[in-house]
Amino acid sequence: MTQLLTIAVDGPVGAGKSTVSDEVAARLGILHLDTGAMYRAAGLAVSRRKIGRDDEAAVTAAVAEADISVRYENGRQITLLDGEDVSTAIRTQEAGAMASAVSRFPGVRRQMVFLQQQMAKTTPMLLDGRDIGTVVLKDAPVKIYLTAAPEARAMRRLRQLEEKGEKADFAAILAEVNARDRQDMNREIDPLRQAEDAVLVDSSEMDFEQMVEAILRIVEEKTGVKARKGVRA
Repeated sequence: MTQLLTIAVDGPVGAGKSTVSDEVAARLGILHLDTGAMYRAAGLAVSRRKIGRDDEAAVTAAVAEADISVRYENGRQITLLDGEDVSTAIRTQEAGAMASAVSRFPGVRRQMVFLQQQMAKTTPMLLDGRDIGTVVLKDAPVKIYLTAAPEARAMRRLRQLEEKGEKADFAAILAEVNARDRQDMNREIDPLRQAEDAVLVDSSEMDFEQMVEAILRIVEEKTGVKARKGVRA
């Protein structure tokens, strides 16, 4: 039986996982599940319920109560919270910080991992996040650890915010990137780390197209599957 094509992409905040994974999945003709968006939706659910981020019992209960799901439109993921499209609302600095905070808790992670595994069971799919290769898809035929220097990741985030017309300070963003790294890499449950069989891609000196091509080459080397020239999912 041919193994289902599943690709695990892990890495720290600001490495470009979401946007790069979108393009890689599109060129391969498979779906992309942005698991970070699911955690951001969980964080937003907690924020909207005005629950303190350190109240583990209340946070876990709130996430269990929330209806977090995804749908796909033109090959792109739309993230839903209680039936509302929150794809844009979850892309704030605050939502990212809250996602990192609530993802510390075992109950939250169990809920998210179960949903992600169910989605990937029957459909060729690329998943990106911080524990895909180590927890969610341990048997994925392709595992990538996409990273970059903190300064490079902070600069990318700065540009994203400026493109949206938001004011941002590089030093503040760099401090947040480093804080997120410490929290994600040192949490007790499923800390961010490179899976032993993951291929490291350091994108510090790469542009967007170079990152995409690097991952597509790894996919082809591991599975023989090539990008569909000129075709998007």
